[in-house]
Amino acid sequence: MTNSTFSPIHIIGGGLAGSEAAWQVAEAGVPVILHEMRGVRGTDAHKTDGLAELVCSNSFRSDDATANAVGVIHAEMRLANSLIMACADKHQVPAGGALAVDRDGFSDAVTAALHQHPLISVVREEVTGLPPEDWDLAIIATGPLTSPALAEAIRERTGKDALAFFDAIAPIVHTESIDMDICWFQSRYDKVGPGGTGKDYINCPLDETQYNAFIDALIAGDAVGFKEWEGTPYFDGCLPIEVMAERGRETLRHGPMKPMGLTNAHNPTVKPYAVVQLRQDNALGTLYNMVGFQTKLRYGAQAEIFRMIPGLQNAEFARLGGLHRNTYIHSPTLLDHSLQLKARPGLRFAGQITGCEGYVESASIGLLAGRFAAAERKGETPSLPPATTALGSLLNHITGGHIVSDEEPGKRSFQPMNINFGLFPELDPGSIVKPEGVKRFRGKDKTIMKRQLVSARALAHCKDWLGLA
Repeated sequence: MTNSTFSPIHIIGGGLAGSEAAWQVAEAGVPVILHEMRGVRGTDAHKTDGLAELVCSNSFRSDDATANAVGVIHAEMRLANSLIMACADKHQVPAGGALAVDRDGFSDAVTAALHQHPLISVVREEVTGLPPEDWDLAIIATGPLTSPALAEAIRERTGKDALAFFDAIAPIVHTESIDMDICWFQSRYDKVGPGGTGKDYINCPLDETQYNAFIDALIAGDAVGFKEWEGTPYFDGCLPIEVMAERGRETLRHGPMKPMGLTNAHNPTVKPYAVVQLRQDNALGTLYNMVGFQTKLRYGAQAEIFRMIPGLQNAEFARLGGLHRNTYIHSPTLLDHSLQLKARPGLRFAGQITGCEGYVESASIGLLAGRFAAAERKGETPSLPPATTALGSLLNHITGGHIVSDEEPGKRSFQPMNINFGLFPELDPGSIVKPEGVKRFRGKDKTIMKRQLVSARALAHCKDWLGLA
C-alpha cells in the first residue's frame, strides 16, 4: 500500500459487496484494508479462497438497460466505475438476454485487480467481533454467510435478531453427458443477448406423463433435514425446486420449467408440456447449470431424480445442489440513509447482510457504502443517489422500507429484495403518451413504454448524480 494522507478504511468481507466497496474507496484516493476470512476459515457454500466467488448461479440476469430493472442497475454501476461489472463484462459467456460469466475467470479478475491496486491491502483473517473503535471508519460486508461469532456480535450490538432464511444452489452438469439427440440449443423466443446467438440454452423437453412423474419424485424426494432452522422462511426468488413442486402440481410448469417461446428442434410440430433449461456455466462451454433448479435434496436423490429428465438420463454432475443459511439485519430500523449503523457512527453495512438479494444488488450496495465511506473520510458529505435511479430505489428499500409498525412490534415485514420496477418512484402524470397512430394503448404495450421511460429517467438522473451529464 502506498502512502496516503488519509487513514485507511477497514472492510470486512471479500465477496461481491466487499470487493466493490474496496475498489470504490481506493479509486477515491483513500487506502483500504480488506479483511477476508476464506483462506483461514471456509464457509458452507464457498469452494475457493478467491475474492468475489460466485456460490450460486453464474448469471447476473438481464442486461437490458432499456426496459429491465436489473439491466438498469448494471448500466448505472458501469457509469460509477464498478469493478464487479467490468470483470463481469470481460468474462461473460453466452446466456441469451442475460449477462452470465465464467465464474473462475470472473473471481480471478476481481482478486487480481484488488491485489494490484496500490491503495488496497488484503488481509486473510477472521474478524470475530465488531470492528474495534480505533478502526474509525469501517464497512461490514460479510454477506449471508457471516461467521457465527461476528453474527452474534452484530446481534448483541444492534439488539435485533438477524432473520435467517434458506438459500439453495443449483446443480452443474458436464456438457458432454447431455443427450443432444433429445435436447436442443435455443434461447427463449430466440432472443440474442450480450455475447449470445439466440441459441444459448440447452433445452430438455418433457411430455405430460414425464412431467407428472418428475413432480411426484420431487415431492417424495429425500430432503435434507435442517431441524435447527425449521420455521425460517425461504426467499421466494431462490426457492428450492421441491418446495415449488409442493406448492402446486403446475407451479414449475409456469415457473422455471415453462415451455413458452421454445420449439423442439427434433420434433417441431409437438409442443413440449414442460422444459428444463441449462445455461452455460464456464467460458469453455464444458459445464451447464440447471436454471432455476436450486435444491435441498440429498445428493443421492438429486442424481436419481434429475436423471429422470429427458436428455439428462446419463448426466454427470460437476456439482450437485445444496442449501445454506443466510442472515440479514433489519436495516430500515438500524441503518441511516448512508448505510451507517445508527448506534455506531462510522460503521456501515453493505451487501446481502443489509437485506438486498442478488449478485448485482449486493455489489451495488457495496459500491454505495464504499463511496459514502470514502466521502466521509475526505471530510465530505456523502452524496446519495436520486430515488429515481436503480441505485437510489434499492437504497431506499433497504434503509427506509417496511418498518415494523408499533401495532405489531414482533412482526418483521422487511424481506430480502431484488431490484425491480416496483421500487422506483412513479412517473410524472402525463408522461406516458399514446404513440401517434395507435388506437388502443393499454396492457402490455403500455407497461413496456412505462418501463422504458423509467429506465431512461434512471440513467439520465444517475449521470447527473455522477457528474457525467
